[in-house]
Amino acid sequence: MTTTVYARVESPLGELLLVGEAAPDATGGTGVRLLSLSMPGQKGGAVVQDGWRYAPEAFAGVARQLEAYFAGRSTRFDVPLAEGTGTEFQRRVWAVLESIPYGSTASYGEVAAEVGASGAGVRAVGTAIGRNPLLVVRPCHRVIGADGALRGYAGGLERKKLLLGIEGGAG
Repeated sequence: MTTTVYARVESPLGELLLVGEAAPDATGGTGVRLLSLSMPGQKGGAVVQDGWRYAPEAFAGVARQLEAYFAGRSTRFDVPLAEGTGTEFQRRVWAVLESIPYGSTASYGEVAAEVGASGAGVRAVGTAIGRNPLLVVRPCHRVIGADGALRGYAGGLERKKLLLGIEGGAG
């Protein structure tokens, strides 16, 4: 049986809300898989629900990785993620996001080409990116306009600029 757990973590972006699925693991303990990482005011961000359990200890590893990332000491995340969220198309787009290297950017058109979407498919790619439930960990902030301009970020363009600046990219 799984339980939804959550924690709040302070960051340069503001307070982050971490949501996960806690379930018994093979060792008899409880493992947590991250479902969502969102921030205040985020379009489509998670909101704590009745029945969720506050469990900051369950997210200690994620919190340490976020702290190292924001301090510029880490360039990647090794976080167990919950499976099954998103449509098949969204999951394909999100996999491309995960392949964009730290400090690099890709255009919406480049992401669309990677998933085999063309023309009007770029808009569908933008929608899929906007529905990414794992901001920062799944780096949708690395996707920019073809002209190099910062476009659409569920957490706001100022936060996108800050994240790209941390990574030494086009912020």
